[in-house]
Amino acid sequence: MEEFKERQVVFSLQYVIDTHNIYNYGKEIFGENQAQKYESIIDKISAELCISYWMYPECRYIPTKGHLYRNVILESHLIIYRVQPERIEVLRVIHSHSSISRIRSVRKIKII
Repeated sequence: MEEFKERQVVFSLQYVIDTHNIYNYGKEIFGENQAQKYESIIDKISAELCISYWMYPECRYIPTKGHLYRNVILESHLIIYRVQPERIEVLRVIHSHSSISRIRSVRKIKII
């Protein structure tokens, strides 16, 4: 049985842009308090991936032998991340009704 060790969590620039856009949309539609609450939930779940990265399922649109791409389903969004040997790369927060090709495009995201 594989041992799951704590790993560093890093965020892509696209993740930062996505969370900013979600906050602005939420603020406009639901108000600042709700937007802040939702953003806090996204940030908390993303930060906790350091120890809970295997808890979530493989992203069914990006299957790999090693189950590298995983997603957290959060209300109407997916937090998509990649499991690497030494770190967890949080790639995007994308609307769950996005096209499959848009979801698959996260494979191209590089984190330096």
